[in-house]
Amino acid sequence: MINTDYLVIGSGIAGLTFSVKIAEKFPNRNVIIVTKANEDESNTKYAQGGVAVVLDKEKDSFKKHIKDTLIAGDGLCNEEVVKMVVEEGPKRLEELLLWGANFDVDAGGEFDLGKEGGHSEYRVVHHKDITGYEIERALLKRAHQLPNITILPHHFAIDLVTNHHIVNDTSEKLSCYGAYVFDQKTDNIFTIKANSTLLASGGIGCVYGHTTNPIIATGDGIAMAYRAKAKIKDMEFVQFHPTALYEAKGESSFLISEAVRGFGAYLRNKSGYRFMLDYHEQAELASRDIVSQSIDSELKKSGETHVYLDCTHLDMNAFKNHFPNIYNKCLKHHIKIETDWIPVVPASHYLCGGIEVNKKGKTSISNLFACGECSRTGLHGANRLASNSLLEALVYAHNIFKYHSENDYEVANVIIPDWNDEGTTIPKEHILIQHNLKQMQALMRDYVGIVRSNKRLKQAIKHLDLIYNEVEELYKESKISTSLCELRNMVNVSHLIVKQSLERTENKGGYFNIDNVDK
Repeated sequence: MINTDYLVIGSGIAGLTFSVKIAEKFPNRNVIIVTKANEDESNTKYAQGGVAVVLDKEKDSFKKHIKDTLIAGDGLCNEEVVKMVVEEGPKRLEELLLWGANFDVDAGGEFDLGKEGGHSEYRVVHHKDITGYEIERALLKRAHQLPNITILPHHFAIDLVTNHHIVNDTSEKLSCYGAYVFDQKTDNIFTIKANSTLLASGGIGCVYGHTTNPIIATGDGIAMAYRAKAKIKDMEFVQFHPTALYEAKGESSFLISEAVRGFGAYLRNKSGYRFMLDYHEQAELASRDIVSQSIDSELKKSGETHVYLDCTHLDMNAFKNHFPNIYNKCLKHHIKIETDWIPVVPASHYLCGGIEVNKKGKTSISNLFACGECSRTGLHGANRLASNSLLEALVYAHNIFKYHSENDYEVANVIIPDWNDEGTTIPKEHILIQHNLKQMQALMRDYVGIVRSNKRLKQAIKHLDLIYNEVEELYKESKISTSLCELRNMVNVSHLIVKQSLERTENKGGYFNIDNVDK
């Protein structure tokens, strides 16, 4: 068993920001960051757009950013939270700059602000089209400079340790005492006992297979919190990014940033018709839910597999300067943006719900905090405004740090039993894991996608129950493996999405059910 003051699960912007701040504040306390892949592998790394922050006070204002966020959230945002996050933005950006993050500037040395779908003004601070990658780089560099931070890459958090693991526990309050962790290189399972645990484990995109997320986005933190009896909310609000590069063979989709549409690109169907003008007055710059639903409608009408993003009319030198990564990716796929349209399709992108937290980042379980995409803060409501996610992670990581600075933790005097895998064996056939994974992903795409119905959702529950039973049986009799744990987590997350979809009786933001249209 390892003892630590702070256990952080996840090494994206949320986990690293908290870790750096708390390690700087308390140099005599230890922080352990557990991350299941390389230390820089996270959803943060793939965030292209940027950080939405009000900087140009002459043209922009907090009031405008708040209004844009509330409109995108379709009446379900927590207005107090929106105000807090928006107004904290400039301070949190300043900290990123102090840690060495670089952002694009114009010829006059001012930030080159971008504009994305749903925003009324230019307010997105970015670094080319790899903003998340640049932030991740700066934060990791700072984390490595602090001797009281230990990063454990290729370590998978299996389950949170709570009261029900403790022998003879009589406490009435549900508390978290750390986690059981699987070392993927040695196959050793050990306990990390922590006085405070932060879940910063990212998103759930791989539940759908076709996703803009990396392969690590399997909803692990949400599933662990759910099994630990934490409150989970708004799981029905899965945001589909309208424009992922369509690849006929591959499932992991490359994101064609929203900023490309902000830059002036048009969406066209196969015949070249610019269809978004028929769906919304903002056309290509409507919010993501509207654009995704519009594309879905076009594809259902035409029977085609994808639509197109037309950039051929744009200033190509400026395009290459703003989006070098996107330009080169398209070239690798034999798409010359100067003359060719980019084939695009909506893909699972971001979860607006998750582990319910208050403004301090506290979950319903004592000593357990959550931050970033795995959390549900109330900022996004029914649909996230573009580039508000990195902002949310920065603000909530700071709030959790501030809470820990002002409220000392209680040292948990409990005896945690070792992980018990007695009677389990190494599975001889991994085909069972892969088969169930493919079944589950196809089920979620076909039955629980952009447009849903009660009939499909009820059928999804029946199919998921069969998959769940088979996976749980396999889990109980098998030695731990990352792929099995991820599948188990994704099945839990899928159940939550379907169950909470059925509970929603009106269409809001990113949630659209054809049976709710006439209500």
